Amino acid sequence: MRLFDFAIIIALSSAFTLTGGAEFYFKETRAKFPDTNEGEILEHDYHFTNAGSSPLVISEYKVSCSCTSVQFPTHPIQPGESGKIHLRFDTEGKYGLQIRKIELYSNSPKNPTILSFKVNVIPREN
Repeated sequence: MRLFDFAIIIALSSAFTLTGGAEFYFKETRAKFPDTNEGEILEHDYHFTNAGSSPLVISEYKVSCSCTSVQFPTHPIQPGESGKIHLRFDTEGKYGLQIRKIELYSNSPKNPTILSFKVNVIPREN
């Protein structure tokens, strides 16, 4: 019986260790903009909370083109604290449906964290 109790304690300890750490919690991970004229700059904030038990540190992001940029907190976000990821998308030279993703890299066990947005860009008339 004692060996069984010991095995259960070890298994539970391992489970708690694996689920600890920093963790993003976003209310929304996808943004949709209304139809937009080419040349406009679109901006959006993705608000998050560190739902984990360790400080959350965002190290970098990746996007598919230089028309998309992101600003993020450079300091550790403590457990329970909130922050925002600020998106800026330049529609110059873009037209039609644009679906973009942002890959956030951090010390969270789930890497990368994916944010996305979409917009229909109406081309300029020449």
